[in-house]
Amino acid sequence: MAQSVFDELKRRGLIAQMTHEEKIKELFDKEKVTFYIGFDATADSLHVGHFLQLVVMKHLQQAGHRPIALLGTGTTMVGDPTGKTDMRKMLTPEQINHNAECFRRQMEKFIDFSDGKALIVRNGDWLLNLGYIEFLRDVGVHFSVNKMLTAECYKSRLENGLSFIEFNYMLMQSYDFVKLHRDYGCKVELGGDDQWANIIGGVDLVRRMDGEEVCGMTFTLLTTKEGKKMGKTENGALWLDPEKVSPYDFFQYWRNVSDDDVINCLKLLTFLPIEEIEAMESWEGSQLNKAKEILAFEVTKMVHSEEEAQKSLETARALFSAGQTVDEMPSFVLPAEALSDGAIGILDLMVAAKLCPSKGEARRLVVQGGVALDDVKVSDPAQMVTTADFEKGYVVIKKGKKVFLKVTL
Repeated sequence: MAQSVFDELKRRGLIAQMTHEEKIKELFDKEKVTFYIGFDATADSLHVGHFLQLVVMKHLQQAGHRPIALLGTGTTMVGDPTGKTDMRKMLTPEQINHNAECFRRQMEKFIDFSDGKALIVRNGDWLLNLGYIEFLRDVGVHFSVNKMLTAECYKSRLENGLSFIEFNYMLMQSYDFVKLHRDYGCKVELGGDDQWANIIGGVDLVRRMDGEEVCGMTFTLLTTKEGKKMGKTENGALWLDPEKVSPYDFFQYWRNVSDDDVINCLKLLTFLPIEEIEAMESWEGSQLNKAKEILAFEVTKMVHSEEEAQKSLETARALFSAGQTVDEMPSFVLPAEALSDGAIGILDLMVAAKLCPSKGEARRLVVQGGVALDDVKVSDPAQMVTTADFEKGYVVIKKGKKVFLKVTL
């Protein structure tokens, strides 16, 4: 008998917490359920944390359920305090709507929104029109401040100061569930495990306002075995937009995950049959490198395209085999004004090319023997790179063992 979608999510380790396990299992196994996940439009691209949520959404859609992607055009005006030590930067309505539109375009690559198979809605459509006194009377009356202060998202902020605007966030997110339940028959809210308090708030509010029992479920956050959040690069988040993170750099991020994390990432982020992935759990050494290649290829294929994944794979393999260079290597064009008398210091070049955030960091790498120019180790931090070095049209800087950059003039 085929495995149910609920059992599949559980077996892959995607489920973290649930409000009613038996009821959720029954809903997803026996009914066609409408569920939702909220995405606050805080940037102009989704990142890999959102990607995990889209993967869960896709698993459930493929099993016949109906996802609602809720774009937080209203909640983003306030800002979620979860996981933040300081208040979020205030965005204008124009910025928020632009970001939401970018999210929508990216989501359409993963989720089938045709013929009502999934919906995209914006909570600004109802939240921005609410009367304040009415909202306090209808929604605020159901919330205990004492109880809210025990939630981790608020408790951790009390020392640094919690603004009143952020204090309203939980009420707004909870009201979203009421609205989606009334308008679309939505029965389950999903989200990352850091959203547990907000999700419980929504489940409770639907019960209090409408006398109906709905459910909440969180999924595992993408972390390393040590519990550190994945998806952070030297230049910030691991974005899904190819303009922000090139397909090759995206591929390399997954190709370079640690041996301890590769199997877990395969379970959480890919649609490879779970039996295939479990068979890899006994792999060791060079076999794990093969697993990392599979992970990088599968995730890049979903986020970018099979063609980009193939190009990245071939580029990576070529770079690691002796003496080869490839046109597909990430490249950087050095502006003419960066040269002084036809030369630039290696440290300045590395900072300009964003290989290092500072000259101090670049110097440390050189001193530690972690930098090579055209396959020759750089031992002197004062070394100059001159126009003569660009005779073949480019130079290749190698940082550490795995980062290559082609620099052209």
